[in-house]
Amino acid sequence: MLRVIAGAMLALLVLLAGGQEAGAVGKRQRAKKLEETQVLFASSVRWGDIEQAWQLVDPKVREQQPLSELQLERYRQVQVTGYREGPNAGLPDGRVGRMVEIGVVNRHTQAERVVRWRELWRWDEEARRWWASGLPDFWDGQ
Repeated sequence: MLRVIAGAMLALLVLLAGGQEAGAVGKRQRAKKLEETQVLFASSVRWGDIEQAWQLVDPKVREQQPLSELQLERYRQVQVTGYREGPNAGLPDGRVGRMVEIGVVNRHTQAERVVRWRELWRWDEEARRWWASGLPDFWDGQ
């Protein structure tokens, strides 16, 4: 009887350890997907491909706040000159945030400025991917 209980306990420990390891692999895969998505998003913004960056924005946000042709035209009027990312920080609600500094030049006035913006990322379990909360607002406070 004692051997049966000990065997069951050992099997339970092995099962639990395997589940923790699977959870760790899942977290690593999500972290890798976050990094890949952030690189694609930052690259899209850096090179002025706002349409591509827009595709990485949460579909719920895109539906609630569609990007108008006027807004797209405003993005076309700026040139990104730099994109410096801060470290990722996990938030209590499961999202990930990071601060970025984006250098932008107005193509018409050649005026340059730095915009500080907080990226927020949400994991979509159903789609198995990360979504940005929106596009950088280069005109905040102007």
